[in-house]
Amino acid sequence: MTGGRSSAPSPYAARALLPESIRVLERGWLSSNNVVLLGRDGAALVDSGYMTQAEETVALVAQALGGLPLERLVNTHCHSDHMGGNAAIQRAHPCRTSIPAGEAPLVARWDEEALLLSYAGQRAERFRVDDTFAAGDVLRLGGRDWQVIAAPGHDPHATMLYAPDERILLSGDALWENGFGVIFGALAGNATAFADTRATLESIARLDVRTVIPGHGRPFEAAGAALERAFARLAGYEQDITRLARHAAKVMVTFSLLDRRSMPVADLAAYVAGVPVMRDINARHLHMSAQALADWLVDDLVRAGAIERRDGLVVARGAA
Repeated sequence: MTGGRSSAPSPYAARALLPESIRVLERGWLSSNNVVLLGRDGAALVDSGYMTQAEETVALVAQALGGLPLERLVNTHCHSDHMGGNAAIQRAHPCRTSIPAGEAPLVARWDEEALLLSYAGQRAERFRVDDTFAAGDVLRLGGRDWQVIAAPGHDPHATMLYAPDERILLSGDALWENGFGVIFGALAGNATAFADTRATLESIARLDVRTVIPGHGRPFEAAGAALERAFARLAGYEQDITRLARHAAKVMVTFSLLDRRSMPVADLAAYVAGVPVMRDINARHLHMSAQALADWLVDDLVRAGAIERRDGLVVARGAA
């Protein structure tokens, strides 16, 4: 099942850009994209989404597999929206689970702060790790060889996967069509976080990429244009870290609303004051009262169309 393309209608994202044997389940922002890589005798899954959507993930993956056995589950990195469905996938399939080597100690001791779970007010179910991989390794997934490339910045242990023969990059949260994942290390005072992010973008620029499959958003072909936007965004953050802090605060609130479905407007100040990552971002960079920050977040996100006010609640756009 490797190689050819299909012109038939498909439920999978950007089929025209990809071989038939690569099926991208585009999920949105609470869950990362799930990428099913089909081989002649079995398949692999890259990233499993968020815990609360795990049942949906299992069903979507089963449909994409088309009866093939799932042999391997791989995570680009171990944030909740990428590994939150791992345990459910493991219950559904007797697959081997592989994660970046730098994440393994955190998962082994289930360090909820370092994994940005308790620290960010997010959730994941503990899962089994069978083996690890590191930059420079080559993984055989779905009948193709994928080069493992380090992608520090958004997460210090993050990786990307690159298939040179077909010039396809699974970029995780290192590059999206219009940005990249929040650089949490920079907000926490890590002096190398911005440089690490720049180095990751430069490593992508050195690759011959035809199609990018990002961790969020649709697959796309204009990698050069996406990189230009990413470098410009990064330069803006380097010049004024409060721009990153404001962006991160909005991302965290929106993610929380997608997870919870809704939140009373009156409770948002307590959320801002109570969730450690929000408290730290505010204390280090924004210097606002919890109520003032909550009011600003609601006004800005409503104006941007990311959330809505409904009967005393704030609701993420598109949430039920």
